[in-house]
Amino acid sequence: MQRFVYTIIIYLLTTFSPSMSGTRIQAAEPHTTPQEDGIRLSLLTCGPGAEIYSLFGHTAIRYEDLSHGVDVVFNYGIFSFDTPNFILRFTLGETDYQLGVTDYRRFIASYWMEGREVWQQTLNLTPEEKRKLIGLLEENYRPENRIYRYNFFYDNCATRPRDQVEKAVEGRLRYTEDMETTDTGRSFRDLVHQYCEGHPWARFGIDMCLGSEADRPINRRQMMFAPFYVKDFFASATLADSTGVRPLVAATEQVLAIPADARKKEADYPSPLQAALSLLLIVGIATWVGIRKGKSLWGIDLALFSLAGVAGCFWTILAFCSQHPAVSSNYILLVFHPLHLVCLPFMLRKVIKKQISYYMAASGMVLTLFIVLFGLIPQEIHLAVLPLALCLLIRSASNILIGKKQTRR
Repeated sequence: MQRFVYTIIIYLLTTFSPSMSGTRIQAAEPHTTPQEDGIRLSLLTCGPGAEIYSLFGHTAIRYEDLSHGVDVVFNYGIFSFDTPNFILRFTLGETDYQLGVTDYRRFIASYWMEGREVWQQTLNLTPEEKRKLIGLLEENYRPENRIYRYNFFYDNCATRPRDQVEKAVEGRLRYTEDMETTDTGRSFRDLVHQYCEGHPWARFGIDMCLGSEADRPINRRQMMFAPFYVKDFFASATLADSTGVRPLVAATEQVLAIPADARKKEADYPSPLQAALSLLLIVGIATWVGIRKGKSLWGIDLALFSLAGVAGCFWTILAFCSQHPAVSSNYILLVFHPLHLVCLPFMLRKVIKKQISYYMAASGMVLTLFIVLFGLIPQEIHLAVLPLALCLLIRSASNILIGKKQTRR
């Protein structure tokens, strides 16, 4: 109720003022102020949200025409979960996003409702550059152009606004750092971890999907898939023309601040590593009791290897069929793979009869190598995978021990 009241207040304030009042952080003398031509174009950077698709923040472009009462936001992040086969298309990297145009007041109110802060960087553009950028945005918004194939790392709601600004200034934009060399010491996975801080299950899920390609060093331009890196690199960039050099950003202000106690927080669940260790403890104790009593406990094998096989099917599709970058060459497939499902009936038949399953023996060898060589695998794999791999290994070893006891009898 309190947040609803705050939203109404924001709406009323923005109705009777040209823009949200915010805390001025930085100001530079603009090349052309909005008052001279009545037009201001700004980059909006929005803080992270609670949902996994909003953890990295968001970028949009605000367009104000004071003389005509226009104040809208061009937003490249519009998508719908109601799209037919959305989950399948997202998995295959065939998700379509689109450019939308939203009234600024509604845009800000929606971010207040989500508990997300917003920063505005006024772009220091000449009238001609402004016309060029507006033209590009309008061209993008044509019905035949507004839908685009979304690519998480290379073509998203942050890279599209950046690209339009760069096109509008026609090669005059200069970043203060070398954007092309890979001397950053950062990878896509490093940035994912940075933005998933405080969200361990989101980090675990994304980590499991990313392959070894995500661990390669990236350049600064590639880092700009994340909205706050666009904001930071824009803050120090300059524009050079015949009149001299000027900063790209004329002024920066926080147009929406959220009190710390109003920000949404993730529920306090056990971490993936804690959950995996708990499962390992349960499987270990049950297996020890089963070996002592000579019971196969095939139900545990059915559950564990079925889940590992289903998960393996998903990661196999990602690795071999998806257009998403950085999901191929995923070494997690050494633990979770479709063969668990294919061989499950034959394996269970042996387990129920207390006979040695050759599939379990072979799987145990692969799992042993995976665990022993874990630190040498050319991919950063989440630590929670180790206890999960041990669960499968323990069950494979149990089958071999019980099978040998049965043979001696």
